[in-house]
Amino acid sequence: MPRPSQSTSASCSSPIPSRCSFGDQNPTFSFSFRDSRSRVHVCNAAAVRCDMAEALNFPNGKPNIPVLNERTLPKFLETARMEKTVNRTTNNRIKLFSGTANPALSQNYWFSQLSDRNLSIQDGVSQEIACYMGVELGKINIKRFADGEIYVQLQESVRGCDVYLVQPTCPLANENLMELLIMIDACRRASAKNITAVIPYFGYARADRKTQGRESIAAKLVANLITEAGADRVLACDLHSGQSMGYFDIPVDHVYCQPVILDYLASKTVSSNDLVVVSPDVGGVARARAFAKKLSDAPLAIVDKRRHGHNVAEVMNLIGDVKGKVAVMVDDMIDTAGTIAKGAALLHQEGAREVYACCTHAVFSPPAIERLSGGLFQEVIVTNTIPVAEKNYFPELTVLSIANLLGETIWRVHDDCSIAFASWIRLSILRGGNPEIGHVEW
Repeated sequence: MPRPSQSTSASCSSPIPSRCSFGDQNPTFSFSFRDSRSRVHVCNAAAVRCDMAEALNFPNGKPNIPVLNERTLPKFLETARMEKTVNRTTNNRIKLFSGTANPALSQNYWFSQLSDRNLSIQDGVSQEIACYMGVELGKINIKRFADGEIYVQLQESVRGCDVYLVQPTCPLANENLMELLIMIDACRRASAKNITAVIPYFGYARADRKTQGRESIAAKLVANLITEAGADRVLACDLHSGQSMGYFDIPVDHVYCQPVILDYLASKTVSSNDLVVVSPDVGGVARARAFAKKLSDAPLAIVDKRRHGHNVAEVMNLIGDVKGKVAVMVDDMIDTAGTIAKGAALLHQEGAREVYACCTHAVFSPPAIERLSGGLFQEVIVTNTIPVAEKNYFPELTVLSIANLLGETIWRVHDDCSIAFASWIRLSILRGGNPEIGHVEW
């Protein structure tokens, strides 16, 4: 099958490993990856996206989703799916808008105060989703009145279009949630065909059940609000618990961000025999186990904790062996960092050589920064589902971008394709002369 020529293809970064190298004497998982923080995307405005069921496997082991200007495949290889190939230059049926919660994750946004001054924000990270998708971000006017009320007006027609609204409900949670609801309502009243709420971080997800009498289940309430506002679909990243998807009466696409973190971790050279994945609490065991399977089936340890109140955690003991090992703590979010910091202190007491913290959502409520930068962690690895303020930067912090992951997911939803597209090579150590290769679909 011919490969796309250099002159007619648009190259976008892929979070899929390109090659593996294994040592003979001291087996390590050392892989060649492109850093998620420094990926370069070359967008071809005249490109046509090849809508294929699966990626092509080239001899160097690097799967690739080709972007073609014309059909170069043999006729007998074409399928009915090719008829739905999207032409990015003439396709006006997809619209991408961003709220003010995390404009850096999209391309830009138009925000105006009561004085009607418009601000356009564009920087390196801010162009990732739009560049990957090959579309321009729609113009939207968002006002804050003096009394705090929010005003939203679309600056272009969305009649009959598939609209995607990128807006995490991160702090300030209530403000950003209300802005999302008003954006959805504005699109519905503008006769949009389909409205998808792209919510990288779903606030109130932790209030998903009643642990005591007379408590509310806020996750269900927020799901009802989004549905009643007019959303047709929700796309969310790493929900705190899977049952939150059942709170919606509309389709929910759950995107896992683990591959982005695994991509970065695998670029490091660490002896497989020295690696252990740690769950900071019993509730995160399933997440940590899935993470460990992709790191050479690394052993698992569990921190047993007892919580005496909201945002207050007390570590009791450790289940598993971490002595002399590199411990990788995995969680879906870091809020005040009480749980993960006390867990790291316990790991050091039990003899861990180094401790890495990995999470998808960097909420970072005070005093999280003081706890994370106190010398307990070799590195704190998060994604940009929530914008990290410059004042919260510290030397051990690494922020990875999920823009490519979201961009590809949006295209696949728009093309009516499966989003179980991230095929990964399981990171395995060398046993008996050959690496054990597995296949994982998300």
